[in-house]
Amino acid sequence: MLGSTHGTLTTHSRPARVVACGEQPPHTVHGVPEAHEGDAGQRSGGAAVDRDVSGRPLHAPVPDLDRFFRPEAVAVIGASDSEGRPNTGITRQLIAWAERVGARLHPVNPGRERVFGRPCHASVADLPEPVDLAVLLVGDPVPVIEQLGDAKVKFAVAFASGFAETGADGAAAQARLTEAVERSGLRLLGPNTNLNAFEEFREDLDGPAIALITQSGHQGRPVFTLQELGIRLSHWAPTGNEADLETADFLSYFASRPEVGAIAAYVEGLKDGRSFLLAADRAARNKVPVVAVKVGRTETGARMAASHTGKLTGADGVVDAAMRQFGVIRVDGLDELQDTAALLARAKRPTAEGVAVYSISGGTGAHFSDLATAAGLRLPTLDDAKQSELHQWIPDYLNVANPIDNGGHPVGDWRGRKIIDAILADPSIGVLICPITGPFPPMSDKLAQDLVDAAEQTDKLVCVVWGSPVGTEDAYRHTLLGSARVATFRTFANCITAVRAYLDHHRFTADYRSPFDDAPRVLSPSARKAQALMRPGQQLSEHAAKQLLRAYGIRVPREQLVTSAAAAVRAASQVGYPVVMKASGPQLAHKTELGLVKVGLTSASQVRDAYRELTDIARYEGVPLDGVLVCQMIERGVEMVVGVTHDSLFGPTVTVGLGGVLVEVLRDVAVGVPPFGEDQARAMLGELRGHALLDGVRGAPPADVDALVEVVLRVQRMALELGDDLAELDINPLVVLPRGQGAVALDALAVCHGPHGAHAS
Repeated sequence: MLGSTHGTLTTHSRPARVVACGEQPPHTVHGVPEAHEGDAGQRSGGAAVDRDVSGRPLHAPVPDLDRFFRPEAVAVIGASDSEGRPNTGITRQLIAWAERVGARLHPVNPGRERVFGRPCHASVADLPEPVDLAVLLVGDPVPVIEQLGDAKVKFAVAFASGFAETGADGAAAQARLTEAVERSGLRLLGPNTNLNAFEEFREDLDGPAIALITQSGHQGRPVFTLQELGIRLSHWAPTGNEADLETADFLSYFASRPEVGAIAAYVEGLKDGRSFLLAADRAARNKVPVVAVKVGRTETGARMAASHTGKLTGADGVVDAAMRQFGVIRVDGLDELQDTAALLARAKRPTAEGVAVYSISGGTGAHFSDLATAAGLRLPTLDDAKQSELHQWIPDYLNVANPIDNGGHPVGDWRGRKIIDAILADPSIGVLICPITGPFPPMSDKLAQDLVDAAEQTDKLVCVVWGSPVGTEDAYRHTLLGSARVATFRTFANCITAVRAYLDHHRFTADYRSPFDDAPRVLSPSARKAQALMRPGQQLSEHAAKQLLRAYGIRVPREQLVTSAAAAVRAASQVGYPVVMKASGPQLAHKTELGLVKVGLTSASQVRDAYRELTDIARYEGVPLDGVLVCQMIERGVEMVVGVTHDSLFGPTVTVGLGGVLVEVLRDVAVGVPPFGEDQARAMLGELRGHALLDGVRGAPPADVDALVEVVLRVQRMALELGDDLAELDINPLVVLPRGQGAVALDALAVCHGPHGAHAS
């Protein structure tokens, strides 16, 4: 296998990790590596912290937020009952909330003796008992945080704005707040948050619930109002600026709650990429679906999000890849968020992935099936026996292969239920979707009732699209929405989005194995070799960049760096004709455009002439060289690009895509966020629009995909081990040869970070 002299690549079904030559797998206890004396950075507050080779954590504790959502005692700092003051309305709402959750509430305000008839205390120190939660209705929460720390308060909420969302001065104020929170030992929600956590949740609903996380309170309203449609909501966490508690904390907590069937999130920015991945990983391990709207697809959206909560949105392509890797279902609209989360919270695991489309109109069935198939849903053709069974009740001239057209009349009598039961009994069908584009009471009312009755008798998912814009019909308001077993939608698009997410989620979690379990924790010998090649703040020459690749067992052509025409001729004879000659220097990025590459040289005279021409061009262009490379000429294969870039949220990321001179035009690349295994590396290749090139087209043989996957994994290891020292890596082209022949890096560019994070431009 490619690079086998330097390392091995696991080939079993578990996600793979590259183990560099000489590395010993860490000893583990219950899946966590044992701490060793002298392990730097492995302990925090006396507890071992499991970290990968980049220094990032591999595990995150689940915060105990029980006493935040269900406190026994609450203090309201700045409580008021003076009419017309904002604090008065908030105090009134908090009193009502405390009564609902069974908490004792203590107003705190030095200017009042009583608030709404309750004794009011002059300061935190005067509270009559320890409190779990303090709500801060003050402009500057920092002094109060210090008092709360002295009183051993567990949680606090700060509503005040004017922090990181306002610019540099606000960011400095938020930093002071964060420092105060860290000193105090309590956990803080906010600042710049609201009262959503203290809303009144319906207690009369049962079944799995949706837990909601938002960074903008108003954006959570559509999901919250699902309760009016009979869908249970258990929690709402409005995270605000996340000076302390962040989206990841609530995601981990909700994913561990037995009553939570799905998590819905509206996210503008992330505080820390690795924390988010660890939380998403916990949800995937626990098979809890996470559906998220993530703002920042455009520059305008990213700018607005930053001004709203002061957090980084991150490069959208990287965020998208990270969510996909860890099974987070990303949607665009709030309507998609509510519909998808509602379906995932309540639907049972599918028994099959086949979708049946059943309608009273052939046009409706054709339209819906077209959209569903385009979205990737599989509509299996029903076998002859099933079609014959359906034709007992449906006229022979109608198509029942799937989609199933009943012509309308059978739904109005006893045949309607027989048809539905027969479809649901087919073992290839896991989802039945019935689009009803408009109400026609003689048929639609009976059809809706039959679908509800059938859904009560099956574990399979039954979905209905009620297309009427009115929404006041009894069949919709009472029959369909009154059923906890039927998933009802208002649009074709939202139904298809939700069903696809449902099938994708269960397929993903069925085979999920956390990549953090196999992440490298010990630096390899490759890292030590590579570190010696790094030049802080500089771009490496092609020759030096290829040495970096060699250190990680990535194959490069036979080549020699020469500094004279005579040496070039000797090198060519040793490398073997035909050869390629290229200028090599630390400032060269696009050699072809400058005429600094000569291909297919077959004689000593051509080599001498090429050497003189390359050095003359470099001299004329003012480009300093460290020499000229005389390289083995590689037979043509599939040209790919593999690289490393740094993301502001997630750190080093790995890209793979179609390479060559058109890489910047095609822009056909996939992103992987470490750590990931072999399965994810292969999935990245499947995301490419041009992935069919690797299978062989127009008579070309299939490419060595195994070798390409190994290069991606070795580059990932390099990215993790070199961390912030490696600002950028670009292997282009990486020529993937026919199956069994490997992959060769023909060119490489590497840029090193400077001492303070700067790098060569």
